[in-house]
Amino acid sequence: MRRFNIYTLACLACIAMLCSCSEYTKVLKSKDVDYRFNYAKRAFENKKYSQAYTILTDLITPLRGKPQGEEALYLLARSYYESKDYINSGLYFKTYYQRYPKGKYAEDSRFYSGYGYYLDSPDPQLDQSITIKGIEELQSFLEYFPRSEHTSTAQKAIFELQDKLTLKDLQNAQLYYNLGNFMGNNYRSAIIVAENALKSYPYSKFREDFEMIILKSKFQEAKQSVASRQADRYREVVDEYYSFINNYPDTPNRKEADAIFKIASKNIGMEY
Repeated sequence: MRRFNIYTLACLACIAMLCSCSEYTKVLKSKDVDYRFNYAKRAFENKKYSQAYTILTDLITPLRGKPQGEEALYLLARSYYESKDYINSGLYFKTYYQRYPKGKYAEDSRFYSGYGYYLDSPDPQLDQSITIKGIEELQSFLEYFPRSEHTSTAQKAIFELQDKLTLKDLQNAQLYYNLGNFMGNNYRSAIIVAENALKSYPYSKFREDFEMIILKSKFQEAKQSVASRQADRYREVVDEYYSFINNYPDTPNRKEADAIFKIASKNIGMEY
Protein backbone atom coordinates (compact mmCIF):
# COMPACT_ATOMS: atom_id res chain seq x y z
CA MET A 1 0.00 0.00 0.00
CA ARG A 2 2.82 2.38 0.91
CA ARG A 3 4.64 1.57 -2.33
CA PHE A 4 1.42 2.26 -4.24
CA ASN A 5 1.01 5.67 -2.58
CA ILE A 6 4.59 6.67 -3.47
CA TYR A 7 3.99 5.58 -7.08
CA THR A 8 0.72 7.54 -7.20
CA LEU A 9 2.32 10.68 -5.83
CA ALA A 10 5.17 10.40 -8.35
CA CYS A 11 2.68 10.06 -11.19
CA LEU A 12 0.70 13.06 -10.00
CA ALA A 13 3.87 15.12 -9.75
CA CYS A 14 4.82 14.19 -13.31
CA ILE A 15 1.35 15.07 -14.56
CA ALA A 16 1.49 18.44 -12.77
CA MET A 17 4.89 19.15 -14.25
CA LEU A 18 3.74 18.25 -17.76
CA CYS A 19 0.68 20.44 -17.38
CA SER A 20 2.84 23.29 -16.15
CA CYS A 21 5.23 22.93 -19.08
CA SER A 22 2.29 22.70 -21.46
CA GLU A 23 0.80 25.92 -20.06
CA TYR A 24 4.17 27.69 -20.22
CA THR A 25 4.50 26.76 -23.89
CA LYS A 26 0.98 28.03 -24.46
CA VAL A 27 1.81 31.32 -22.73
CA LEU A 28 4.90 31.82 -24.89
CA LYS A 29 2.79 31.48 -28.03
CA SER A 30 -0.08 33.61 -26.74
CA LYS A 31 -0.64 37.18 -27.89
CA ASP A 32 -2.83 37.97 -24.89
CA VAL A 33 -0.71 40.44 -22.89
CA ASP A 34 -2.80 40.21 -19.71
CA TYR A 35 -2.76 36.42 -19.76
CA ARG A 36 1.03 36.36 -20.19
CA PHE A 37 1.56 38.97 -17.47
CA ASN A 38 -0.59 37.11 -14.95
CA TYR A 39 1.26 33.88 -15.71
CA ALA A 40 4.62 35.66 -15.24
CA LYS A 41 3.46 36.94 -11.84
CA ARG A 42 2.49 33.42 -10.78
CA ALA A 43 5.81 32.09 -12.06
CA PHE A 44 7.66 34.68 -9.98
CA GLU A 45 5.63 33.84 -6.88
CA ASN A 46 6.40 30.15 -7.44
CA LYS A 47 10.11 30.95 -7.82
CA LYS A 48 10.20 30.00 -11.49
CA TYR A 49 12.33 33.02 -12.20
CA SER A 50 13.64 32.01 -15.63
CA GLN A 51 10.07 31.60 -16.87
CA ALA A 52 9.13 34.94 -15.33
CA TYR A 53 11.93 36.98 -16.90
CA THR A 54 11.58 35.22 -20.27
CA ILE A 55 7.93 36.28 -20.49
CA LEU A 56 8.33 39.70 -18.90
CA THR A 57 11.16 40.71 -21.23
CA ASP A 58 8.70 40.67 -24.13
CA LEU A 59 6.03 42.51 -22.14
CA ILE A 60 7.97 45.62 -21.07
CA THR A 61 7.32 47.51 -24.30
CA PRO A 62 3.61 46.64 -24.80
CA LEU A 63 2.87 47.32 -21.11
CA ARG A 64 4.69 50.63 -20.94
CA GLY A 65 2.27 53.37 -19.98
CA LYS A 66 -0.31 50.86 -18.80
CA PRO A 67 -1.22 50.10 -15.15
CA GLN A 68 0.78 46.85 -15.14
CA GLY A 69 3.86 48.41 -16.75
CA GLU A 70 5.51 49.53 -13.52
CA GLU A 71 5.06 46.21 -11.77
CA ALA A 72 6.18 44.26 -14.84
CA LEU A 73 9.47 46.15 -15.04
CA TYR A 74 10.15 45.67 -11.34
CA LEU A 75 9.31 41.95 -11.46
CA LEU A 76 11.60 41.55 -14.46
CA ALA A 77 14.48 43.07 -12.50
CA ARG A 78 13.69 40.98 -9.41
CA SER A 79 13.46 37.79 -11.48
CA TYR A 80 16.97 38.33 -12.76
CA TYR A 81 18.13 39.25 -9.25
CA GLU A 82 16.67 36.08 -7.71
CA SER A 83 18.35 34.10 -10.52
CA LYS A 84 21.65 35.69 -9.43
CA ASP A 85 22.05 37.42 -12.78
CA TYR A 86 23.07 40.67 -11.14
CA ILE A 87 24.25 42.40 -14.31
CA ASN A 88 20.83 42.18 -15.97
CA SER A 89 18.99 42.86 -12.72
CA GLY A 90 21.08 45.99 -12.20
CA LEU A 91 20.25 47.25 -15.68
CA TYR A 92 16.51 46.74 -15.21
CA PHE A 93 16.43 48.11 -11.67
CA LYS A 94 18.14 51.23 -12.97
CA THR A 95 15.66 51.42 -15.86
CA TYR A 96 12.86 51.19 -13.31
CA TYR A 97 14.00 53.98 -10.98
CA GLN A 98 14.85 56.25 -13.89
CA ARG A 99 11.44 55.65 -15.46
CA TYR A 100 9.53 55.74 -12.17
CA PRO A 101 11.64 57.90 -9.80
CA LYS A 102 8.76 58.13 -7.32
CA GLY A 103 7.31 54.74 -8.08
CA LYS A 104 6.10 52.12 -5.64
CA TYR A 105 9.31 50.11 -6.02
CA ALA A 106 11.80 52.98 -6.39
CA GLU A 107 13.40 52.42 -2.99
CA ASP A 108 13.86 48.69 -3.45
CA SER A 109 15.07 49.16 -7.03
CA ARG A 110 17.81 51.56 -6.00
CA PHE A 111 18.88 49.28 -3.17
CA TYR A 112 18.85 45.98 -5.09
CA SER A 113 20.60 47.57 -8.05
CA GLY A 114 23.63 48.33 -5.88
CA TYR A 115 23.39 45.27 -3.66
CA GLY A 116 23.39 42.98 -6.67
CA TYR A 117 26.70 44.48 -7.78
CA TYR A 118 27.97 43.99 -4.24
CA LEU A 119 27.08 40.29 -4.41
CA ASP A 120 28.69 40.04 -7.86
CA SER A 121 31.89 41.90 -6.91
CA PRO A 122 34.95 39.79 -7.87
CA ASP A 123 38.14 39.05 -5.95
CA PRO A 124 40.48 42.03 -5.43
CA GLN A 125 43.04 40.89 -7.99
CA LEU A 126 40.43 40.98 -10.78
CA ASP A 127 38.88 43.96 -12.59
CA GLN A 128 36.90 46.04 -10.07
CA SER A 129 34.48 47.91 -12.37
CA ILE A 130 31.55 46.00 -10.84
CA THR A 131 32.78 46.92 -7.35
CA ILE A 132 32.88 50.60 -8.31
CA LYS A 133 29.36 50.37 -9.77
CA GLY A 134 28.15 48.82 -6.54
CA ILE A 135 29.59 51.65 -4.46
CA GLU A 136 28.08 54.29 -6.76
CA GLU A 137 24.61 52.70 -6.76
CA LEU A 138 24.54 52.14 -2.99
CA GLN A 139 25.75 55.67 -2.24
CA SER A 140 23.04 57.00 -4.54
CA PHE A 141 20.49 54.84 -2.71
CA LEU A 142 21.56 56.31 0.65
CA GLU A 143 21.26 59.84 -0.71
CA TYR A 144 17.67 59.22 -1.83
CA PHE A 145 16.56 57.01 1.07
CA PRO A 146 18.75 57.76 4.14
CA ARG A 147 16.14 56.34 6.54
CA SER A 148 15.37 53.15 4.66
CA GLU A 149 15.22 49.79 6.40
CA HIS A 150 18.08 48.83 4.04
CA THR A 151 20.34 51.68 5.22
CA SER A 152 22.61 49.71 7.56
CA THR A 153 22.95 46.88 5.05
CA ALA A 154 23.88 49.34 2.30
CA GLN A 155 26.44 51.10 4.50
CA LYS A 156 28.07 47.82 5.49
CA ALA A 157 28.21 46.73 1.84
CA ILE A 158 29.84 50.03 0.82
CA PHE A 159 32.55 49.63 3.49
CA GLU A 160 33.25 46.08 2.33
CA LEU A 161 33.45 47.15 -1.32
CA GLN A 162 35.78 50.03 -0.43
CA ASP A 163 37.97 47.64 1.55
CA LYS A 164 38.17 45.45 -1.54
CA LEU A 165 39.36 48.41 -3.62
CA THR A 166 41.90 49.41 -0.98
CA LEU A 167 43.14 45.83 -0.73
CA LYS A 168 43.76 45.88 -4.47
CA ASP A 169 45.69 49.15 -4.04
CA LEU A 170 47.60 47.62 -1.13
CA GLN A 171 48.57 44.63 -3.27
CA ASN A 172 49.72 46.99 -6.02
CA ALA A 173 51.74 49.11 -3.59
CA GLN A 174 53.37 45.99 -2.13
CA LEU A 175 54.16 44.74 -5.61
CA TYR A 176 55.92 48.01 -6.48
CA TYR A 177 57.86 47.83 -3.22
CA ASN A 178 58.95 44.26 -3.93
CA LEU A 179 60.12 45.25 -7.44
CA GLY A 180 62.45 47.80 -5.88
CA ASN A 181 64.66 49.38 -8.55
CA PHE A 182 63.82 46.87 -11.23
CA MET A 183 63.51 48.89 -14.46
CA GLY A 184 63.04 52.16 -12.57
CA ASN A 185 62.28 53.56 -9.13
CA ASN A 186 59.36 51.39 -8.05
CA TYR A 187 59.65 52.66 -4.48
CA ARG A 188 58.30 56.01 -5.66
CA SER A 189 55.40 54.22 -7.39
CA ALA A 190 54.64 52.34 -4.14
CA ILE A 191 54.53 55.66 -2.26
CA ILE A 192 52.21 57.26 -4.82
CA VAL A 193 49.78 54.33 -4.84
CA ALA A 194 49.71 54.19 -1.03
CA GLU A 195 49.25 57.94 -0.58
CA ASN A 196 46.46 58.08 -3.15
CA ALA A 197 44.69 55.18 -1.44
CA LEU A 198 44.88 56.97 1.91
CA LYS A 199 43.36 60.09 0.38
CA SER A 200 40.56 58.15 -1.30
CA TYR A 201 39.77 55.86 1.65
CA PRO A 202 40.92 57.64 4.85
CA TYR A 203 39.05 55.23 7.14
CA SER A 204 40.26 52.01 5.54
CA LYS A 205 41.19 49.13 7.81
CA PHE A 206 44.41 48.86 5.77
CA ARG A 207 45.57 52.37 6.69
CA GLU A 208 48.45 51.17 8.87
CA ASP A 209 49.67 48.83 6.12
CA PHE A 210 49.76 51.70 3.61
CA GLU A 211 51.64 53.96 6.02
CA MET A 212 54.18 51.23 6.72
CA ILE A 213 54.79 50.75 3.00
CA ILE A 214 55.33 54.51 2.65
CA LEU A 215 57.85 54.49 5.53
CA LYS A 216 59.77 51.53 4.12
CA SER A 217 59.71 52.88 0.57
CA LYS A 218 61.03 56.29 1.63
CA PHE A 219 63.77 54.55 3.60
CA GLN A 220 64.82 52.50 0.57
CA GLU A 221 64.80 55.63 -1.59
CA ALA A 222 67.06 57.40 0.92
CA LYS A 223 69.48 54.46 1.16
CA GLN A 224 69.83 54.26 -2.60
CA SER A 225 69.91 57.99 -3.35
CA VAL A 226 72.95 59.88 -4.58
CA ALA A 227 74.96 61.46 -1.76
CA SER A 228 73.66 64.97 -2.44
CA ARG A 229 70.05 63.91 -1.83
CA GLN A 230 70.44 61.43 1.00
CA ALA A 231 70.22 63.87 3.90
CA ASP A 232 66.93 65.37 2.73
CA ARG A 233 65.45 61.96 2.08
CA TYR A 234 66.53 60.61 5.45
CA ARG A 235 64.83 63.61 7.07
CA GLU A 236 61.65 62.61 5.23
CA VAL A 237 62.06 59.12 6.66
CA VAL A 238 62.38 60.49 10.19
CA ASP A 239 59.27 62.65 9.73
CA GLU A 240 57.39 59.66 8.37
CA TYR A 241 58.51 57.54 11.32
CA TYR A 242 57.22 60.04 13.89
CA SER A 243 53.90 60.26 12.06
CA PHE A 244 53.62 56.48 11.89
CA ILE A 245 54.47 55.88 15.56
CA ASN A 246 52.17 58.67 16.66
CA ASN A 247 49.29 57.04 14.77
CA TYR A 248 50.12 53.46 15.79
CA PRO A 249 52.09 53.44 19.07
CA ASP A 250 51.34 49.75 19.70
CA THR A 251 51.91 48.59 16.13
CA PRO A 252 53.29 45.07 15.57
CA ASN A 253 55.63 46.77 13.07
CA ARG A 254 57.30 48.79 15.85
CA LYS A 255 60.57 46.83 15.82
CA GLU A 256 61.03 47.29 12.06
CA ALA A 257 60.01 50.96 12.22
CA ASP A 258 62.48 51.61 15.07
CA ALA A 259 65.30 49.97 13.11
CA ILE A 260 64.54 52.24 10.13
CA PHE A 261 64.50 55.31 12.38
CA LYS A 262 67.81 54.37 13.99
CA ILE A 263 69.61 54.25 10.64
CA ALA A 264 67.85 57.36 9.28
CA SER A 265 68.59 59.45 12.37
CA LYS A 266 72.29 58.52 12.32
CA ASN A 267 72.53 59.61 8.71
CA ILE A 268 71.33 63.11 9.56
CA GLY A 269 73.37 63.47 12.73
CA MET A 270 70.56 62.87 15.21
CA GLU A 271 71.20 61.10 18.50
CA TYR A 272 69.03 58.01 18.78
